[in-house]
Amino acid sequence: MKRADDFQQRRQHLKDLSDEALEKRFWELAEKIVDPMIALARKHTTPSIERSVLLRMGFSSIEAKAIVEAVMDRGLMGKGAGHVVYRLAKEKDLSIREAGLQLMERKLWDEVVGMFKGGAE
Repeated sequence: MKRADDFQQRRQHLKDLSDEALEKRFWELAEKIVDPMIALARKHTTPSIERSVLLRMGFSSIEAKAIVEAVMDRGLMGKGAGHVVYRLAKEKDLSIREAGLQLMERKLWDEVVGMFKGGAE
């Protein structure tokens, strides 16, 4: 079975768009596709997933568990534990490991909560 060549018909709604308009349309459609996935990930993360992220960032399972629990205690789970550590490291010019260890020691949490404007979305 051969597919009919209907390209000219299917492109009618795009034919008068400039390159800039086509690019804008592309990114709008891409966002439409990706936004629900991002929302799903924000709302459906788990402590296990967040510990897994931290393990891949170089923390031990004991360190990861402590960081994730602290993230949950402060209502920042929707931000992602790895993201919390990463943002703190960038903000304070620390290594990722150093930032995570500071959080484990219950330090710098006021700054973290302030960075994320008080908690979960």
